[in-house]
Amino acid sequence: MSKTTHSEEVLRFITLALQEDVGDGDHTSLACIPAGNRNKAKLLAKDTGIISGVNFARQVFTHVDPESQFQVFIKDGDHINHGDIVFEVECNAQALLKAERLVLNVMQRMSAISTLSRRFADEVSDLKVKILDTRKTTPLLRFLEKEAVAIGGCTNYRFGLYDRIMIKDNHIDACGGITQAIDRVHAYLQQHHLDLKITIEVRNLIELYEVLRKGNVDRIMLDNFEAPILREAVEIISERFETEASGGITLSNVRRIAETGVDFISVGGLTHSYGTLDLSLKVIR
Repeated sequence: MSKTTHSEEVLRFITLALQEDVGDGDHTSLACIPAGNRNKAKLLAKDTGIISGVNFARQVFTHVDPESQFQVFIKDGDHINHGDIVFEVECNAQALLKAERLVLNVMQRMSAISTLSRRFADEVSDLKVKILDTRKTTPLLRFLEKEAVAIGGCTNYRFGLYDRIMIKDNHIDACGGITQAIDRVHAYLQQHHLDLKITIEVRNLIELYEVLRKGNVDRIMLDNFEAPILREAVEIISERFETEASGGITLSNVRRIAETGVDFISVGGLTHSYGTLDLSLKVIR
């Protein structure tokens, strides 16, 4: 995804999110605060973790008030402790309160994802393996959630169905088998003049051997393999193809999985089991 495309996506999201929340007006602020008032506010950390979404917050405040002033004290990807001030913003007071909830909702979620991603990355930091995210994201928020994963130190993988071939169990079962699936994929890519990498999922060693006989893939995804069998599978593949472990990966077992020698580990939990990091935006009186 290009930087330009990402900026357009952020702007479109900000516009729609504010429309959802503000509707025909923030009537409380319109009633209480004179239109020309300006205020300064600080983003206060009420939790410990990795901050994420600072750049997003800057874009929101610039959108609601192009004359806003934004001062960063702790940047995206840095560690925060309870009581830290992440940034200060000065802008039109009505605009400030209009943007507050959008900024907090997004930053709390992004920061939780980055915090969890950093914990996974730290567990295997001395090993060659890369921790990957998945498509298990909140609809229409994938670009922000994946950005948070990268800020936390893990690797983005597959922004959608369009950027890689991934032959999974349902594809294999629906078209009649591994060999048929690989053949049909290659015929499709050739017919449509596409150059996409191919990953195929296997569920056991029998399926693995069929893939090895057939070849014509780039990566073999070993799904829900216990560590001893996974290690055996990685040794059988023996660098002929990239290897990826998936299914049931947690902080308690990710290192054991990584020590099998697998190249990649995909973790859906990075973007579907993250919770929130507690932050608040307070007007400075």
